[in-house]
Amino acid sequence: MPDMSEANADVDVDVDVDVLIVGGGPVGLTARVLLERWGVRTSLVEKRTELSPFPRSRLVNVRSMEIFRGLGLAVSVAAVAFPPKYGRIRFRDTLSGDDFASAAIVGVRAPVPESPVTGAVTSQDRLEPLLLDAVDAADAPVRFGVELVGLTEDADAVVAVLLDHRSGAETRVRARYVLAADGAHSTVRRHLGIATTGPGELARVTTVVFDADLSALAARQPAGVYFTAHGTFLPLYPEGGWSWLAPTPEDAGDTDWSALVAHAIGTDVDADVLRVQHWTMNAAVAERFRHGRTLLAGDAAHALPIMGGLGMNAGLADVHNLCWKLAGVLRGWAGPGLLDSYEAERLPVAHRTLRQAVANTKLGFEVQDRRRAQIRSGAGVRERVELPWSERYFAQLGLVLGVRYDSGAVLADGGTLPEPSYGDGGDEGTDYLPSATPGCRMPHLWLAPGRSTLDACGEWFTVLTPDPARWEPGTGGPWPVRVEPLPGEHADACGLGPHGALLVRPDGHVAARWPAGPPTGATLPEALAAVTGPAA
Repeated sequence: MPDMSEANADVDVDVDVDVLIVGGGPVGLTARVLLERWGVRTSLVEKRTELSPFPRSRLVNVRSMEIFRGLGLAVSVAAVAFPPKYGRIRFRDTLSGDDFASAAIVGVRAPVPESPVTGAVTSQDRLEPLLLDAVDAADAPVRFGVELVGLTEDADAVVAVLLDHRSGAETRVRARYVLAADGAHSTVRRHLGIATTGPGELARVTTVVFDADLSALAARQPAGVYFTAHGTFLPLYPEGGWSWLAPTPEDAGDTDWSALVAHAIGTDVDADVLRVQHWTMNAAVAERFRHGRTLLAGDAAHALPIMGGLGMNAGLADVHNLCWKLAGVLRGWAGPGLLDSYEAERLPVAHRTLRQAVANTKLGFEVQDRRRAQIRSGAGVRERVELPWSERYFAQLGLVLGVRYDSGAVLADGGTLPEPSYGDGGDEGTDYLPSATPGCRMPHLWLAPGRSTLDACGEWFTVLTPDPARWEPGTGGPWPVRVEPLPGEHADACGLGPHGALLVRPDGHVAARWPAGPPTGATLPEALAAVTGPAA
């Protein structure tokens, strides 16, 4: 662990930036796009020599697509994704067999009234290039094959030592903050000595990427995931390609992967194996998300099992929560204490999401184990395993849209609207009840054809009110603020009277609510000062 108290004032540096982003996966790349929109100078380093060649993360859920909509990327993401009919999970003995159960992925299979967007089934290697190209590299450089190997901090900045694995050269970057999105085995987290809690290793898994002519099968019964007794199949791209995930065998080095894949498909088909990757399915959450000027996000903060597609999406929500706060501190309209709210808000969400992902995984393994045991015993079709959940188990809008934050960046409210429901027990996260209670995501309501209340949010605080004139005079101060008319028919749904207002943060969560109107002319600036903390 480095000496985090070492002074950096006299250290020679090669680059000086506002934020150094460590990790070039979807979370780090999205953070780069978000910070660029705020005018924050960034530099991103990734120890891999290229973007991920593996499909990896598959699901862009409805909340992540809302984030991409705000960045102007939702149309591009959808253009390379599967059509909505693939938003389904199918359970069967082999890929070519009949379903013994099927479930829709809520928010992906079809639109939901609670959001202006639909989620998507896509592949990480299709998503990452879109994110990389969304920012001019001249303004926000990206360096592949470069690893962080040292980190020191003083009161004003962090100095990171970076090693270029291709040239062997070391450089030093001085940054006001470091955003660590460098994965479940985070180098930054290890340098900082931050421990993790949780079940740890759940399974050792192998991903086999292969080509095979399975187009007729996918066209007849489309799905984003085929969950079988012999492993899990994922169609990779609308134009073709597949991956198969299964427990890593003891003799992995001598395995005939093509034969194993063909057996799991269940028909006489040639499987042309293109790539094989062995990896560990972990389940853990970092004990802290912040160490001084370094903040953890994505898998560096929480390693989630893949069942349910929660991992990447939780990471995108992390940086959506964090980047406006970094921008406020760096631009001088927020105090550094605002960054404390990141951990206060996202750490409880990470633990809640971990519980759901682990429950998903255990039930999934249980189904596969029970069905394999039935097949070995000679059980017929009539004795096929019953799933230990209903279709509601895959309806996770409560976990995705129903997050409510409780921190210093949210002001107390005297309203009586119910809080979002997270269900109970194994159904945690199933139900979503839209609410404009402070801390909640602003409910989606149409302000005009094609324009949602969520579209009113951006690089500013938004005041939504049926009475804009009453609130306009109170917008003075250093904060970026816009006043937006809220149609009167939506006021009741938001707990507002004809002169009330909501203050919505740049990440779309409600910071404050005044049901009856501003108590004083200074109400809005006082609230903004309270939410953002004393500016430097």
